Amino acid sequence: MKNGKFGFGVIGCGTISGSHLKAIQACAEAELVAVCDTDEAKGQKCAAENGQVRFYRDCQEIVKDPAVDVVCICTPSGMHAEGVIAAAKAGKHILCEKPLDISYERMCRMIEAVDKAKVKMGCVFQGRTYADTIKVREAIKAGILGRMTLGDGLMKYYRSRAYYASAGWRGTWALDGGGALMNQGVHGIDLLMWTMNSDVERVFARMDHLVRDIEVEDTCVASLQFKNGALGALVGTTSCNPGEKRRIELHGDLGTICITESNISRWALTSEPDGLAKDQEISAPAATSLTAVNDPTKLELTSHAFLVNDLVQAIKEDRDPYIVGRSARKAVDLILAIYESARTGRDVSVKYGD
Repeated sequence: MKNGKFGFGVIGCGTISGSHLKAIQACAEAELVAVCDTDEAKGQKCAAENGQVRFYRDCQEIVKDPAVDVVCICTPSGMHAEGVIAAAKAGKHILCEKPLDISYERMCRMIEAVDKAKVKMGCVFQGRTYADTIKVREAIKAGILGRMTLGDGLMKYYRSRAYYASAGWRGTWALDGGGALMNQGVHGIDLLMWTMNSDVERVFARMDHLVRDIEVEDTCVASLQFKNGALGALVGTTSCNPGEKRRIELHGDLGTICITESNISRWALTSEPDGLAKDQEISAPAATSLTAVNDPTKLELTSHAFLVNDLVQAIKEDRDPYIVGRSARKAVDLILAIYESARTGRDVSVKYGD
């Protein structure tokens, strides 16, 4: 820490790093001091464009830099564990992009390393930072919909051939960990469980690559059974052209709440045990409604800024960050169960890590 600011290092200079770089710049108590990428040309370019900060080719080296207090993990999904564990062992705090990782065992090792080192690790799920989604979660926790009956997540995205060709790791089991669910749909899956205030207990799924010539799925459907007794459905694609806005639909015996992207789009309630729910007036959505339906560069930046600032405050106050590893991994644990069900053709119980 220098001049009252935490030094940040960014590991991985691909598309998502831009959101982290802007978030660091927006935080009054953070400054970028170094970047790291195995692609030297890409990494040097990033360093030059962001104040001529130091450049490293190896994550094991950037974490040795005494000016680096916090690292942002922006590498391909299957490489998150390497960066997190290296940072934790070096005593650095961490902000890890979604998904936490793509392997059950590696996520366990990551969390163990963070706990052992007594460092803070915040995780990125922008959906949890918006005013409307927080309002929905609190309403459902308060029982406003009565007995929860159904929770659906519709993530009908589009990704072009050029998108998958843009980086060798995209659309691979080894580094992307999956397709439409693990990369794009993980946000909606996390948001669905978070707003339902319940984990998924069992799944049955089918998936295939119907449009793109990739190893992983571009189309998946899954039937869900939540621990609170509700049922649900997931649809996750990168094959729907031109794509649809993400919808989370939550139903209880006293009403319905729907979220389109990050805004409440329906709020229908009744106070009568057998009454018909009536639509309530909904506040106008925020003016800045960027969407990643068909362009992954159009991500709302304020959410990353929120999470960077929260991690800084968590370090100062010695508290947990807003989204901790044990919470962030649940969406991945569910996706892994969905993949197992689709491969085996069986109903699968979801195995969550501690």
